Amino acid sequence: MEKFLRIFKIPDLRKKILMVLLWLFIFRLLAAIPIPGIDPQKLSEFFSSNQLFGFLNLFSGGGLSNLSVMMLGVGPYITATIIMQLLTIVFPNLKKAYYEEGAEGRAKFNRISRYLTVPLAALQSYGFLNLLISQKVLDPLPLQSMLSNVILITAGSVFLMWIGELISEYKIGNGVSLIIFAGIVSGLPQIVSQSLLTYTAQSLPTYALFIVLAIVVIAGVVFINEGERKIPVSYAKQVRGNKLYGGVSTYLPLKVNQAGVIPIIFAISLLLFPQFIAQAVSIFSPALSLSLNAWVNGFFSNVIYYSIIYFVLVVVFTYFYTAITFDPDEISKNLQRSGGFIPGIRPGEATAAVIKQVVHRTTFFGALFLGVVAILPNVTQIFTGIQALTLGGTALLIVVAVALEVMKQVESQLTVREYEGIF
Repeated sequence: MEKFLRIFKIPDLRKKILMVLLWLFIFRLLAAIPIPGIDPQKLSEFFSSNQLFGFLNLFSGGGLSNLSVMMLGVGPYITATIIMQLLTIVFPNLKKAYYEEGAEGRAKFNRISRYLTVPLAALQSYGFLNLLISQKVLDPLPLQSMLSNVILITAGSVFLMWIGELISEYKIGNGVSLIIFAGIVSGLPQIVSQSLLTYTAQSLPTYALFIVLAIVVIAGVVFINEGERKIPVSYAKQVRGNKLYGGVSTYLPLKVNQAGVIPIIFAISLLLFPQFIAQAVSIFSPALSLSLNAWVNGFFSNVIYYSIIYFVLVVVFTYFYTAITFDPDEISKNLQRSGGFIPGIRPGEATAAVIKQVVHRTTFFGALFLGVVAILPNVTQIFTGIQALTLGGTALLIVVAVALEVMKQVESQLTVREYEGIF
């Protein structure tokens, strides 16, 4: 406790943490402001019967379940980021600019993602409002009211994207991840109270299983996130003037899960995409939109199909995000420039091939772990029939991973200031 309280004794670090908490409070405050004309009972029934929108509500911090001005959360921004990263594969010049231009290239990449967020947020808000009107959750809106609501919801999503970037600048964790974290944590009291209300003596084994599952997920996330594959690296001796440099041995740490929780977020965003396409079709053909919505809802209401697709997407996105963010060729070049080499391996292409092979092997286990954790609650639901367990694995995975990331960032800031860490 003494080490933890030391964080608040450092003026600069204390200011950063308080500002992050202030922005998260503003987000939670705005997430509680609903748009007019809602039927609360029908809205609750709609979300309880739709698993996909239950996930979206999770990432909007509960803003979607009461149709607040923040109902879309960071969903449009995440979708825009996914589209941009997919474009780096289609257009090699974009990938080259992103990596070789350094900070300037990444800033340009993020700026385009922000621009893309605006039309995506407008499209998603319009389609979702039309879906709620078709389900009679909302009263039919005249054109002027529909337009004003779309503008309001789009502005809320853009404002939340801005809050996320402000939080990231304080270097106390990733802003988007912390917003999702805050949304999940804010919903925990309601989940616990609902679970206690539905508790019976017959359901005791199920709840005991859920607690065990939560402990296993927490331990597994910590174990996988902290797991590393260390590749030995040696540095050749170099004589500069009268001094001898190099000749030391170290290692190159390769994390088992290079992608963190990003594959989970990407997979859920992609699962929601067909629903939003079906909603967007309502602009041209309301009848076709209803048919597409019915087909999508019918397909994903099957827990087995949904779990299989979810698992595959998580595994694929783990490999995809690792390939985007981790470049073995660039690491090999940096090692060669600094006089480093892997013992027994020639510098250059051979070193890059070894690093790539090790990354593929470690990513395989990380991807399988993320996929299994993501679908474990769904598998539990198949055997128990309890809907409350559906979101448990994903929520715990994100909460624990984000908490670990924040702790590491705080630890690094303490170390920079020559303070003993909190671990």
